[in-house]
Amino acid sequence: MIRWATALKWLALGFMAASFSASAQQQLTEGKQFQRIKNPQTVESGSKIEVVEFFSYGCIHCYHFEEFIGPWAKKIPADVSFKRIPVAFQPAWVSLGKVFYTLEALGREDLSLKVFQSIHDANVRLHEEKVFFDWAASNGLDVAKVKEMWGSFAVNSKMNRAKTLAQNYQVDSTPMVFVDGKFRPIFGPGSIEFKDAGAALDFLVAKARSERNKK
Repeated sequence: MIRWATALKWLALGFMAASFSASAQQQLTEGKQFQRIKNPQTVESGSKIEVVEFFSYGCIHCYHFEEFIGPWAKKIPADVSFKRIPVAFQPAWVSLGKVFYTLEALGREDLSLKVFQSIHDANVRLHEEKVFFDWAASNGLDVAKVKEMWGSFAVNSKMNRAKTLAQNYQVDSTPMVFVDGKFRPIFGPGSIEFKDAGAALDFLVAKARSERNKK
């Protein structure tokens, strides 16, 4: 009897594991885990499938999301393009958007996580010009180049373009992600948890790829 009980116990655990595995592999449901947006946007990545994250360094949820979207972005397939676009829901976020584009122009996107940490863990007011310039110097950047890029036409043009894109995509919260100009994964309770963002994006990228191949 003990042997049978043990066998049944392990059999039940096996069924549970299989169930969990099957659940993890289920497709995302349109309207629940993702939406097909009403007005698809033209992507700027050419033949590549474009994944866009609208975010702000000032957004605590974006900081939490970075733990999962960051590693995923480093392992994307060759036919996928990933880019971040800063939003400006408030004046301080305009400056933080300029921080992002300044670091991007200098090839120092690797400092993005440190920007998040400085703002949310150390309460550094990086939206203030002088504070950002001092922070940049403390992180080994050439302050003269930082100041030049900060006030440059290129950075200001990108901020204007970012504002237009946010309006086109009807972005009203952050982080908000779009795949190939038409799919938006829904993050939140009952939908997709941040920790499952990578798998969700892989699914939507595959869906976008499949739809492109049918054309």
